[in-house]
Amino acid sequence: MFHRNIKLILAGLIIATGIWQFTENNIGNGIFLILFSLVFILLYFKNEFILLAFLKLRKQDFAGAQKWLAYIKNPETALVRKQQGYYNYLHGLMLSQTNLMQAEKHFKKAVELGLSMDMDLAVAKLNLAGVAMSRRRKIEATNLLNEVKKLDKQNMLKDQIKMMKEQMKKI
Repeated sequence: MFHRNIKLILAGLIIATGIWQFTENNIGNGIFLILFSLVFILLYFKNEFILLAFLKLRKQDFAGAQKWLAYIKNPETALVRKQQGYYNYLHGLMLSQTNLMQAEKHFKKAVELGLSMDMDLAVAKLNLAGVAMSRRRKIEATNLLNEVKKLDKQNMLKDQIKMMKEQMKKI
């Protein structure tokens, strides 16, 4: 696991080597090195371990996703701000199965750091609304559900929102 700035330094060195190859009339090597440097630039913005954890989570393999996230030792230095949000989002999703108190902490931090996609933000806030509802904080849960409804543009969470509102009537 490289520090995020090391990835940029490696990309810069590879680009410089590619340009040097162009000046030596090794066009093929130069093109390959320029394209190879794009891998490090991509990994700067999209962390490889978070991508692998998402793939494991898609298959409902929580243990495998947790294993990939465990490779990130210090998220503050290894990840950019949005990636830190997704790091906490993934931890929150996995902990929501077992420990709601810790999951709430991770979801709040993920919302604070920011998530790129509205759907991910909606899922995080929906989980926060569920935690607030379980703690009998009806006003907070209602506000979060209204935010989820605004963020859910494809109506994928419509059934979950409806079910939570029905459960809130019982509180």
